[in-house]
Amino acid sequence: MRVYITAGADDDAVMKPKAAAPQPQQQQQAAARRGCRSAVVTGLLAGVLLFRAALLAVEAGASLCPSATGCLDWRAGLGRWLYGGGGGGGDAMEEFMKEWRRTHRAATLLDPVVVEAAPDSLDALMAEMGAALASYDGRLDMEAVAVKMMAMLLKMDRKVKSSRVRALFKRHLASLGVPKSVHCLTLRLAEEFAVNSAARSPVPPPEHAPRLTDASYLHVALVTDNVLAAAVAVASAARSAANPGRLVFHVVTDKKSYVPMHSWFALHPASPAAVEVKGLHQFDWRDGGVVASVMRTVEEVQRSSLDYHRSGGSSAEREHRRLQASKPSTFSLLNYLKIHLPEFFPELGRVVLLDDDVVVRKDLTGLWEQDLDGNIIGAVGAREGGGICTDKTLGDHLNFSDPAVSGLLSSQCAWSWGVNIIDLDAWRRTNVTETYQLWLQKNRESGFRLWQMASLPPALIAFDGRVQAIEPLWHLPGLGRRVPDPEAARSSAVLHFSGPRKPWLEVAFPELRQLWLGHLNASDSFLQGCGVLEWQ
Repeated sequence: MRVYITAGADDDAVMKPKAAAPQPQQQQQAAARRGCRSAVVTGLLAGVLLFRAALLAVEAGASLCPSATGCLDWRAGLGRWLYGGGGGGGDAMEEFMKEWRRTHRAATLLDPVVVEAAPDSLDALMAEMGAALASYDGRLDMEAVAVKMMAMLLKMDRKVKSSRVRALFKRHLASLGVPKSVHCLTLRLAEEFAVNSAARSPVPPPEHAPRLTDASYLHVALVTDNVLAAAVAVASAARSAANPGRLVFHVVTDKKSYVPMHSWFALHPASPAAVEVKGLHQFDWRDGGVVASVMRTVEEVQRSSLDYHRSGGSSAEREHRRLQASKPSTFSLLNYLKIHLPEFFPELGRVVLLDDDVVVRKDLTGLWEQDLDGNIIGAVGAREGGGICTDKTLGDHLNFSDPAVSGLLSSQCAWSWGVNIIDLDAWRRTNVTETYQLWLQKNRESGFRLWQMASLPPALIAFDGRVQAIEPLWHLPGLGRRVPDPEAARSSAVLHFSGPRKPWLEVAFPELRQLWLGHLNASDSFLQGCGVLEWQ
């Protein structure tokens, strides 16, 4: 049903021709008609003016409201409150609101051509309304006005969503690449290794070699190929230690990154702490079973990578997989080789495992001395007494619609890598590594239905029932996704920049990046020469 509003108070005056009247009377009638038209248009445009801020925000590539149509509902209701209650303008708003509510329910049925032809800005809408006024014939189609405004808002919603998708995609791309400054640093260190004998000196020095297997020292392991991140993690832990001379850092890296990693720690020793740098190619495993186990993991990750890129599905699924696979951590072999820590350190009984994207702010002795009560790993899990998960649940990592993982609880709190205390002796007495490898294979054979490809989900299954919850103060994750509460940041022992906005990237949160940069020497010639600190 179409609703029309007449412009004049006297229908006969509009519909019937009248005899010539004295000039003053004609002027009065014309003025009355103009006044009535202005009142009607003012009532109709009140809602438009009230959501002007949302339109301007969309034109700038953002939105002030989660839903543009939701914003207009609120603003149109405010317009009704302001203009309702009598008079031509109030009646027009009342009728318009009836048409708006009816049209809102049928918004999804609008012809895409109508939506695409809707005005792009407030100025364009005003121009169209002005043209409608110029051809005004005495009545206004409320349904046509409501449809036009609804189409305009749907177009606005699409712009908002498109803008957000583009922003997220660009941020995703920015989180993938290696900054030129970091690439420069790697090349400079490799060159220094070739021309400077000091860069090739043993790491650690021969006098510190006995510490590498001495159980009286506090052993910290990092498995990484990022020189700059490893430098900050080691420097922050040594600076925060009550007795840095008790610390022994074991940095495990790949063959490609070994030379620059060795060069950095040879030229920047963390004395009095000891640092060992070891490439995967330098492990001399004489046990054939150990070699076979490590190679099984390597081959499974390579098969998974190949199958993941070949897997089918809809175009949207293939695009999602492509973006997921582009993340550096998705198929990073070093991430998966954490499952072989007992093989990496056969003479150690306990080790603190740190991710490279952390900043240590308190002494790690308390973490080292944690009682694991017979379990293998100590990790931040549930809060004491409340059972409230501090980060994610198993349901956030695993696909519980698949019966293969039905034996677990989706609501169970999930621990994560980043800051862990590990009992290597207890690990060696179990089949956790074999279980991890088996689930990697199961996920690949299922077409990656069990979880999105990553190194943590199979660990959640393999270590189930063997994880000891430790106090949340030891690990504050998510600083690569959000800015934490200041009090939580001050009280936490280790800040973990998990998430896409790593502190060495320009997309990092500026206020959090300073916490990370504070552990780099601004006068260092390598950092200055490559401009590592120029964007701080």
